[in-house]
Amino acid sequence: MSIQNTHSMFAFVAALLLCLSLVFAVFLPVRAAESNPEIMTIQVEGTITSGTTASIRRGLNQAREQGYAAVVLLINTPGGLVTATLDSVADLLNAKVPVITYVSPMGAIAASAGSFILLAGHVAAMSPGTTCGAAMPVQINPEAGTTQAAEDKTIQFLAGHMRSIAETRGHSPEIAEKFVTESLTLDASEALEQGVIDRIEPDLATLLNHIHGTEVTVLGQSVYLNTFNATIQPLEMKFVEKMTSLLSDPQMAYILMLLGIYGLIIGFGAPETYVPEVLGVISLALGLYGLGLFETNLFAGILLILGIGLLVAEVLTPTYGILTFGGLVCLVLGTLFLPAEPLMPQNWLIRFRFLATGVSAAGGIFMVIAMRAILRIRRRKASQGASEFDGRMARVVETLNPEGQVMIAGEIWRAVSLDGCAIETGQIVQVIDRQGLVVRVQAVHKEE
Repeated sequence: MSIQNTHSMFAFVAALLLCLSLVFAVFLPVRAAESNPEIMTIQVEGTITSGTTASIRRGLNQAREQGYAAVVLLINTPGGLVTATLDSVADLLNAKVPVITYVSPMGAIAASAGSFILLAGHVAAMSPGTTCGAAMPVQINPEAGTTQAAEDKTIQFLAGHMRSIAETRGHSPEIAEKFVTESLTLDASEALEQGVIDRIEPDLATLLNHIHGTEVTVLGQSVYLNTFNATIQPLEMKFVEKMTSLLSDPQMAYILMLLGIYGLIIGFGAPETYVPEVLGVISLALGLYGLGLFETNLFAGILLILGIGLLVAEVLTPTYGILTFGGLVCLVLGTLFLPAEPLMPQNWLIRFRFLATGVSAAGGIFMVIAMRAILRIRRRKASQGASEFDGRMARVVETLNPEGQVMIAGEIWRAVSLDGCAIETGQIVQVIDRQGLVVRVQAVHKEE
C-alpha cells in the first residue's frame, strides 16, 4: 500500500470518527432526556376557586419555561366558582404544553365545574371507581330552602360551552352537553364507552406509561407525548394562592365581611379602644376582596346593607326590638340570595344557607347586646372628676369655720361650708360640688 493510500485511509477513518462523535453528542442527550422525562402534577381538589386558577396558571407557565414534558391535573372536586372554572378551562385550552386531566384516586369525583376541567385536557382519564358529570347549574330557592335549576339562559350558555370544549378536545359533544342540560352522571366505564374520556387507568404511573407516544395537538401543532418512566414533580400552592383560595370561598368572605362591619360599629360606639376598629377594617377589607372573586346577587347586597343599617338604628334609638327584628330579617334574606354561583355543588349551597343564616342572626343579636352595654356605660355618671362626690354624705373631722376638713369614702378632703356657718366636728354634711381640691358642703344634722 502506498503512502498516499495510507494517508487517505487515515483521513477517511478520522472523518468517520468525527461524524460518529457528532452523532453521539447530538442524539445521546436527547435520548437520555426522552428516557427520563419530567412531568408536573397539579392538585385540583375541594372547591374550585380563584386560588385554584392561579395555581394552574402558574404551573402551566412554569412547565413551559422549564421544559416539562407534560402537566397532569389530578382532579377530585365537587364543583366551584364559575369565573374560576372558566378561567382555568381557558388556560388549559391555550396551554403550550400537553395537559393530561386525570380523576384520581379511586373514589374521586369530577362533578359540576370539575367536568369542565376534565374535558379540557389533551388526554382525559379516570381511575376505576370515579365519577364525572352532574354539571347542571343550580340556585337556591329561598322559599323552599332547597336548590333548583338555574335560569334557562345560564343552562344554555354553559351547555354550549361544555359542548365546545368537548369538540375541541375530540370528545363526545352530545354527552358532554347532557352533563349540563340533564345533569348526566357517568362512572369511569360509562365515560369511556360514551367517548367522554380517553382511558381508564388505576394509577398515575400506569397512565403515563400507557399514553407514551400518543399524538396530541397543542395549539395547532402535533406533539407526541413523552411520558414513559417519567419523574413526577408536584406543584405546591404558594401562600398567596392558598390565601386567595380561602378568601374566595363565599362562606369565608361572607363571615369576614360581617365581622368587619360589626367590629367597626362596636369600635365607633366605644371610640379610642382601637382593637375593634383595626380588626374590623382588616376583616372588612378581606371580606370585600373575597366577595369580588365570585358572583354575588346585587339585591342580596342591598338587603345586607339595609339590615346592618337597621341594627345600627336600634342601637342609637332603642325601639324595644322592632328595628332589631327588621334588621335580622334583612340579614337572613340577604344571606339566602347572596351566592349566585351555579356550578357550586347543591350540598354546599344548602350548607352555606344554614351557616350564613346562623352567623347573621347570632352576630346581629350579639352586636345589639354589645352596643347597648357600651351605651349604658357611656351614660353612667363618672366615678371620678368634678362631680364624683356630688350628693355624697361626709363627716366633719375638723370644724368648718367656714373651712375645715371632712372625710368622704375614707378620704380626707378640704371642705368649706356652703352658707358660711360653722359646722362642728362629727357632724354629717352633704357634698354639693367640688371645686378643684375643695368640696363645698352643707349641714344635714348633728350627731347625737
